[in-house]
Order: sequence, then C-alpha cells, then structure tokens
Amino acid sequence: MRIFTTTAMAAALGLTACQGETSSGSQPAAQDDSLQALHDRLLLIDTHVDIGNGYATDALDPGGFSAAQVDLPKMRAGGLDAAFFIVYTGQGGLDDVALAAAHRAAEDNYAAINRMIRAYPDEIALARTADEVEAIAATGRRVALIGMENAYPLGNTLDDLPLWAERGVRYVSVTHFGNNQFGGSSNPNIANGEPAEDPGLSELGRQLIPALNDLGIMVDISHVGKTTMMQAVALSRAPVIASHSGAHGVYQNARNLDDEQLLAIRDNGGVAQMVAFRGYVQPRVPEHDAAIAALRVRLGMDTNAGYANATAAEHQIYRSELAALRGQFPGVTISDFADHIDHAISVVGVDHVGIASDFDGGGGVDGWEDASETLEVTRELVSRGYSEEDLAKIWGGNVLRVMRAVEAAAE
Repeated sequence: MRIFTTTAMAAALGLTACQGETSSGSQPAAQDDSLQALHDRLLLIDTHVDIGNGYATDALDPGGFSAAQVDLPKMRAGGLDAAFFIVYTGQGGLDDVALAAAHRAAEDNYAAINRMIRAYPDEIALARTADEVEAIAATGRRVALIGMENAYPLGNTLDDLPLWAERGVRYVSVTHFGNNQFGGSSNPNIANGEPAEDPGLSELGRQLIPALNDLGIMVDISHVGKTTMMQAVALSRAPVIASHSGAHGVYQNARNLDDEQLLAIRDNGGVAQMVAFRGYVQPRVPEHDAAIAALRVRLGMDTNAGYANATAAEHQIYRSELAALRGQFPGVTISDFADHIDHAISVVGVDHVGIASDFDGGGGVDGWEDASETLEVTRELVSRGYSEEDLAKIWGGNVLRVMRAVEAAAE
C-alpha cells in the first residue's frame, strides 16, 4: 500500500526509488534489479478476459498478433502468465426460448476457448486447480482458466453445473446487467420493469451458492446487487471472488464495491479484483458517453443481443472508433486505476485485493490498453511503494489462495 513519497531512479532501469516499508512490512521492490526482472519473477493472473465473435478461427486467431486486446503474443510480450477467459452471456428473458438461446451462446463461448487451447498446446494449457496454474506456468506456457459471467445460461435448474465444473469453469458470477433467476444485479433493467431495489437471492440462487461450493467453483459477486452479494457471501462456506470490480470509495458507480462490501469479502477470506475499465474507474464526460451510445446504435450493438451477435468485422470497427473517441476526450489513466487498488488495500489489506483488465469486454485505460502493456501496471505499483511480496499477492497470489480454499471446501 502506498505510504511514502517516491523519487525517480536511474532511467535505464525504469524503476522508482522508495524509502521506508510497504504494507507487508517488507522492503520496497529491489532497486538493483530492472523492472522487467522483477515483473518476470511474478506470477501474473488477469481474472477477467472476454473473447470476441469468431474467436480461435480465421476471423480472430489468438495465436498471432490480432485485433484482440489479449492474444498469445501479447500475453508473452507483457509477461501475463494466466488469464480467466470468459463464458459470457448477456441477460435476456426467462422464458424457455430465451434460456435455450443463452445456453447456446454459453456453449459457443466454451467451444471457442477450447479451440484456442487445442490449437496451441505448446503455448497454453487449461488449469483446473491452483497447483495446475503454477505447474503450467513453470513450463513457460501461458495458463488458461475459465470463468462464467452470468449464471443465466444454467436455466431454471442446477443440473448443468457439474458439467461446467468438469469443463474447467472455476468461477460463476450470480448475475450480469439485469436481474436473473438467481438474484439481483448491480444494474437492474429498470426500463424492462425490473425493480430498482435489489430483491436478493431467489430460492434457486440460495441453492446455487452451496452447489458452487460443493463443486470447487468460486462464487463471483461482480455485477451483483449489494443485497444479493451480501447474502451470497454470508451463505458461502468458501471464500468468494469479485472477478472484476472497482472501489466505490474512489468512484461512486453502481458496479463498484463500497467499503462495507469490501470488508465482507475480507471477512469471508475472499479477494476483490480491481478492474481497469474506464467507465468504472472514473466518470466520463457526458459528450463521450453520448458519442459511444451513438456509435453502438449505428453498429446495431446497443443491446446485449446486438453486441453478442455482431460480426468480428463490426467489433473491430467498434474498437477502432472507440479508440478514436478516447483521443477526443480526457483520458482515464493507469494512475487512476491504481487509485482503486490503493483504496481497496487501505480498507481490507493487501491479502484481499487483485487485478483484472476486462480486456475485450470494454476494459483498458491509458497506459494499459492491452496485454502487451502489462508491465506498466507493475511499474505504477512499484512507483507507489509496493514491495515484491505485495506485488506477488496482488498479481496472482491472492487468487491462488482463494482457489485453494475453495478446492479445500469442496473436498
């Protein structure tokens, strides 16, 4: 945690000189080593990376430098060892037709992740346990983990949950944007008649939490309404994860965790992964939001279904024009993002905070626009006085600790 002022070190090292002790009580990251050497010693895990349409096909090949923010060359270039690749389903209706479509969308995302792993076995492998993460990384390969963003495609039973566990899903978020059959969202769809007040976990949601515990799957409370989230944490017999959230104490966004929520995660033994998503790090100017909204309407991507069904070419146009818009408006920087890490650690301590990008799902800040720039996050945290021991926890150690606790709870 940042507790002292820093001054510039030799430019050749690209580091920052520090005095005093860090939050863990250990000395600042070694000044005699280059920043790159320090970075390479860490096991870096990004807990939320989305995949685009046409992923692991000719349209979007993660084996080469691609239009995606995360691909295998960018992971190598930035020293990113592991990532949770996401089976994402936008919230839709709860009728049988909509649930069947959600199931198909989840299957498509899983198939795409599996294609990448099968296509590049010498470069990346799937991990189902914390031990496997470390073992794969020790071989020099990248590590793929799988998270499910939104429990919605499970339908109205939990019958498919063991299958997803066998496939390697290691966290499931209760909701996304919009309430679902399991509980309330941080962003209910009020326009569609959903109540502004979080209804809490449904009866099926109360069954979901222990079922996830039984299968060794982390309960993810990102995107979840506060009432539902607090109930889920209280019900879980294993530590939970907020896979990609911000600190409400820095920016009062509905998606961000307030201090009471952060403390609940700490008391549960869990981890809150701070997300580098501009819209959750700092407020955008209204003109910027209006321009983004107009772009989405023009491309037919202004609904969950439209975004999910857009072609790879349309997603590329969207990313390109988003980048152009960012050049017209004040930027949200890597320093702004690190403020969320600082705040969360000041509330709950360094053992309960981590990092997520939300790349290819809207994530990125000035200075960390894709996986190839991951070193810059370490640079920023070193400049704030975090020790190597702190960085090891923030970048991956805390997630591995939670995974091991969840595995133990299942056993």
